[in-house]
Amino acid sequence: MKREEFAQALLEKGIELSAKQLEQFDQYFRLLVEWNEKMNLTGITEEGQVYNKHFFDSITPAFYFPFDQVESAVDIGGGAGFPSIPLKICFPHLKMTIIDSLNKRMGFLQHVADELGLEHVYPVHGRAEDRGQEPAYREAFQVVVARAVARLNLLSEFCLPFAKVGGHFIALKGAEITPELNEAKKAIKTLGGKTRKVETFQLLEDAGERNIVIIEKVDSTPKNYPRKAGVPAKKPIL
Repeated sequence: MKREEFAQALLEKGIELSAKQLEQFDQYFRLLVEWNEKMNLTGITEEGQVYNKHFFDSITPAFYFPFDQVESAVDIGGGAGFPSIPLKICFPHLKMTIIDSLNKRMGFLQHVADELGLEHVYPVHGRAEDRGQEPAYREAFQVVVARAVARLNLLSEFCLPFAKVGGHFIALKGAEITPELNEAKKAIKTLGGKTRKVETFQLLEDAGERNIVIIEKVDSTPKNYPRKAGVPAKKPIL
């Protein structure tokens, strides 16, 4: 996927990128490749693949959810900045917090924000289980996003505590989501969520099936969630 094809594919979905935004994506790609030589950020470094499987894929939630109406968002397990940085480039008004347990990735994301001139990007080092109990972050965001971090029942415990009541948790998932959805029903309900819709689509250039799961936060998350770091993975809510 060339940059022009990327821009055209987004335009067809109602997202028009300026010359400045396209340049920001180009800069982001170059920084990703450059820093990837020093630390493991991604296994995908070919330009067309990065534009399709990382950049375009990261923006797909905006095809099904009005990010132009969102003020505060948090990306849990943000890693190399997917989906947070592509969403932030497309929607510059977003106040975007990115939480990840690897501190050196936070250094990369701060550098990206500085180089691209992105304001209101807040890389935060820490585990979701710990940060989700802190008053500064708990139930503080309109939208929580996460991409390919863990199975949905576990991911819900990582993410739903960050969403305001009335806000949403949006999970970017791969193919065959039905078993995960069934497995996660109890966790989603326990944590105050309600699944509102699931959108299934094909990535461009036959790059595979994807699913977007949109969960509304309808009740406050009980105080004992998220549990201490490591516990959710060992004893997921089933």
